[in-house]
Amino acid sequence: MTAVYAIVLFVLLIFPHELGHFIVAKAVGVKVNEFAFGMGPALLQKQGEETLYSIRLIPIGGYCAMEGENEESDNPRSFNNKPGWAKISVLAAGAAMNMVIAVMVLSIALGVIGITTTTLEAVEENSPAYTAGIEAGDEIIAINEKAVSSWSDVSAYISETPESVDVTVLRDGKELEMTGVVPEQSKDGRYVIGITSKVTHGPLAAIGGGLRSTWNMTMMMFQSLKMLITGDVPASDIAGPVGIVTMVSDTTSHGWEYFASLVALMSINLAIINLLPLPALDGGRILFVFIRKITGKMISDDLEGKIHMIGMLLLFALMIFATWNDIMRLFT
Repeated sequence: MTAVYAIVLFVLLIFPHELGHFIVAKAVGVKVNEFAFGMGPALLQKQGEETLYSIRLIPIGGYCAMEGENEESDNPRSFNNKPGWAKISVLAAGAAMNMVIAVMVLSIALGVIGITTTTLEAVEENSPAYTAGIEAGDEIIAINEKAVSSWSDVSAYISETPESVDVTVLRDGKELEMTGVVPEQSKDGRYVIGITSKVTHGPLAAIGGGLRSTWNMTMMMFQSLKMLITGDVPASDIAGPVGIVTMVSDTTSHGWEYFASLVALMSINLAIINLLPLPALDGGRILFVFIRKITGKMISDDLEGKIHMIGMLLLFALMIFATWNDIMRLFT
């Protein structure tokens, strides 16, 4: 099952990325020579009006081969002959699709699991909240006069002042303030007052939760990237394909929802890394759009293609390094 989950992960990471390139390329009039699902030898091919559609042996990822992407072409519909805005749109579409996948996966997961709200499902008898007069159905709108927007705010604000908290609730359209609620410490060390959140499975709430979770993960990824650049995170922590499969095994052992979080996290990671201004990456190609706009014909399509090829070789070297790290971690 780990192998199946790993294949699903790689498909959800790479194929939608290439699909994003394909959709926008078609929309702006770029000729696409081949669009493939999977890699390796072709199992099934169908020639469209101008695009060859392929299903290939290894069901991991895919690719979108555009006319004039890495070489000179006189075709007016080639990628290299399109205006800058069209090129940038096509190049950015892959990362945009990865972000869409992250939102979709997290929204579906949250819709199934449910999202905690600030409305109370239950109040434990003889608990601090019960004693203070808080009831099931109350909506917590503030704690210690701090506005509450999510259930995580409730837990955080109670922990900030464990000696005593003032809880403001909305009941039947009226605001009520319960003062002097003294939290109790639970077995796991958290401070609680004996309330349980009502969980919603509504689609709008799930999409909102998916968007918020995607944003939070994105900020976390930028922070991790910053730490990697500054050396706060050692290069030996970089994971390759073997490390990703190990993560798949670890997450699926805890449940499908952990795997969904991994898919979203890896998809966001791919989007961010792919937009870095480095040769061979979409971000590097976008950078060259601006550079060539300034320099004119000083850089030819062939020269740019060779620069990206060197970047690709360096990326392969980085993958080998990351894979070596993965293997070493298996024996430590």
